[in-house]
Amino acid sequence: MPNTVLKIAVAQINCVVGDIAGNARLLRDAALAARAAGADILVAPELALCGYPPEDLLTREDFYQACERELAALAEGTRGIDVLVGHPELAVTGCHNAASLLRDGKVLHTYHKLRLPNYEVFDEVRYFKPGEGPCVFEVKGVKVGVNICADVWERGPAEAAAAAGAELLLVLNASPYHMNKQQQRYEVLRERIADGGMAVVYCNLVGGQDELVFDGASFALNANGELAYQAASFEERLDILEYANGKIVSGAFTEAASIEAEVYAALKLGVRDYLGKNGFPSAIIGLSGGIDSALTLCIAVDALGAERVRAVMMPSPYTAQMSLDDSRELVRALGVRYDELLIEPAMRTFEQMLTPLFEGRPSDTTEENLQARIRGMNLMALSNKLGGIVLTTGNKSEMAVGYATLYGDMAGGFAVIKDILKTFVYRLCRYRNTLSPVIPENIIVRPPSAELKPDQKDQDSLPPYEVLDAIIEAYMECNASPREIIAMGYAETDVRRVVAMLKRNEYKRRQSPVGIRVSRRGFGKDWRYPITNRYQDEY
Repeated sequence: MPNTVLKIAVAQINCVVGDIAGNARLLRDAALAARAAGADILVAPELALCGYPPEDLLTREDFYQACERELAALAEGTRGIDVLVGHPELAVTGCHNAASLLRDGKVLHTYHKLRLPNYEVFDEVRYFKPGEGPCVFEVKGVKVGVNICADVWERGPAEAAAAAGAELLLVLNASPYHMNKQQQRYEVLRERIADGGMAVVYCNLVGGQDELVFDGASFALNANGELAYQAASFEERLDILEYANGKIVSGAFTEAASIEAEVYAALKLGVRDYLGKNGFPSAIIGLSGGIDSALTLCIAVDALGAERVRAVMMPSPYTAQMSLDDSRELVRALGVRYDELLIEPAMRTFEQMLTPLFEGRPSDTTEENLQARIRGMNLMALSNKLGGIVLTTGNKSEMAVGYATLYGDMAGGFAVIKDILKTFVYRLCRYRNTLSPVIPENIIVRPPSAELKPDQKDQDSLPPYEVLDAIIEAYMECNASPREIIAMGYAETDVRRVVAMLKRNEYKRRQSPVGIRVSRRGFGKDWRYPITNRYQDEY
């Protein structure tokens, strides 16, 4: 049928894990809107019916039963358009990550994912059994094959669909964001379709789910690898593509953003959905006059609106006047509620309480950490009383080397910049000021300091952040050995020091709040080092 035009609707939707009825409504609404726009088939993301990743909800038989009921109702409620939807299925062959074609009120075909990822943040082997073969069906005379996410990251499933006659491949995805991920997706899909002669439509989930952010960024490639459609990232969309004569001939196109704009959008979405999906009415942030809390505050305001954010500055005798001045300027620019709460009275009380127990011992980091813990206690008291969630302000560099205080500045419910290296914090602040100049220049250019003792600077006890971040990235994100890092040109003393600090502080990270992952490897699902660990790297 050479003159046939197949209209494909791509549903880049934001699902909520466990809200099966709510997700079904999203899917039904998208299908009815697509039908009204003349689409022949709607493609939804991987496991869209239950949300991704459902994790140990998949160990409950009643969870599968609820999905089965909603799938049947969805089929009945979307007559007049084919719907290809991802869902979990409990079958005689086991539990499967499935995609079903709904047509005329029935489940017409079901495909089981063949490649189950068990790396990075994925743990699908724990829950699912792999499928056994391809699934190809006809829509308006076009032979359509189905793959699910990891299927296209390895050879086999896409080629099997082509061998079964597919001329168009529809891929359902719940592919989480990390920096530079989109280019990888293009490259992988081009490899898959190089020999099969198929065009491909890649539909991806969008939204925040705990530490993960799904960027959407759905796209389509023609059989020659040409990009024929590119959706915007980090937003819900319903786009209609036209496929005719073996090619995607009509699709929207959004230009790629800068890496800073991309990461900032991911952090905003992560904050908005974590609070929204978990029912937190507001966010509370402890300001310090430093760059990390300034960035966290900006992200929160941009994600939630100024009316839902409260900033608290808690100066001590070591807090510089410029820190107070800069914080006041920042909150005025952002329009958030701002309070100042002196902690010196609490410091004196603790000193009086502990002096008999500390007799004969000099002041050290104990007294510094007490200041952080007083601040953390105040923030958590506000959280308890007002119902808002405390957003912590520590960055990845600090999390790596333990430059943070347990039950102090680590106290809170969500760690916004937990996966942002300090050097990238500066880049994000510069980017945010291109949107509107809200962060005072002094915050960006002054040397960072915890201000827990006179004239304190971060670099008094850490290597320069350019060196620190490079070593962390090489060792933690890229799995480079210390020997390899030294060969890159970094001093052995710095490498030894940073690696030792990284290992020594695993116990702290285990007690830190969940935070948004934007790198290839964050301190979360994809970092599972033992706390008790005597392994010594070779130098």
